[in-house]
Amino acid sequence: MHRLALASTIAAAGLAASATSASAFFNLLFGPPPAQEHYYRNDPDAEVQISPVPREVVTFRGYAPGTIVVSTSERRLYFVLEGGKAIRYGIGVGRPGFEWSGVKTVSRKAEWPDWTPPPQMLKRRPDLPRFMEGGEDNPLGARALYLGGSLYRIHGSNEPNTIGQAVSSGCIRMTNDDVVDLYDRVRVGTKVVVLR
Repeated sequence: MHRLALASTIAAAGLAASATSASAFFNLLFGPPPAQEHYYRNDPDAEVQISPVPREVVTFRGYAPGTIVVSTSERRLYFVLEGGKAIRYGIGVGRPGFEWSGVKTVSRKAEWPDWTPPPQMLKRRPDLPRFMEGGEDNPLGARALYLGGSLYRIHGSNEPNTIGQAVSSGCIRMTNDDVVDLYDRVRVGTKVVVLR
């Protein structure tokens, strides 16, 4: 019933809207489209990927400055700043069966990290390479923040179109541009809170 009423209202308003104001009407109903962001690559001339979620500073309270807070349900990562603010990034998260929550610390940082799939992943995907050197084709992307002694990382991605989705084996994915920005703000020992 409510959907029918909403659809009628939208249809009526849509008919009343002129061609020049259609995008303004859409923005009023659904908000403005996300801003474009390019993701970092070795070749600066190749920065053409659009991030589905723009990086932005938002109001955020309840955690100490310098903390990383991951909200897997929102598919957002927050880097807490002074003054009740945080930088909010879009992320990809673990697919069903690979979700997790808890508190970790950044135990290591790496630029253009190499990737060795863990045995559990190779068991599920025997087609994967046993080792992949860091670079643009590497699934860990431009940077990686290793979380404690776990297999989980916050890392870039060679599949930026997966940001905003639940597709990983538990790692937190970011666009390469965003992970480079976060990497430069974070130190080893940073607290990471992962919420479901």
